[in-house]
Amino acid sequence: MNALLMEGMELMLVGMGIVFLFLALLVVAASLMSAFVEKFFPAPLPTTSAETPATGSNTTDPRIIAAIASAVHHYRSRHR
Repeated sequence: MNALLMEGMELMLVGMGIVFLFLALLVVAASLMSAFVEKFFPAPLPTTSAETPATGSNTTDPRIIAAIASAVHHYRSRHR
């Protein structure tokens, strides 16, 4: 029984080692791929637009706000 237990432990350690190596290789591959993409395809710089509305201005149609409020009220009255 002792030999069988030792063989099981050996198999477990080999399996865990293989999984660990695969996961480490996966992390390295993902890091290299991320560096490659960042180097050759950089993210575009955000552009500021002069047409953006000032903060605090309300440009939403009041009818849309009323429709949303009505839908929320209807939903809440049915799902209590």
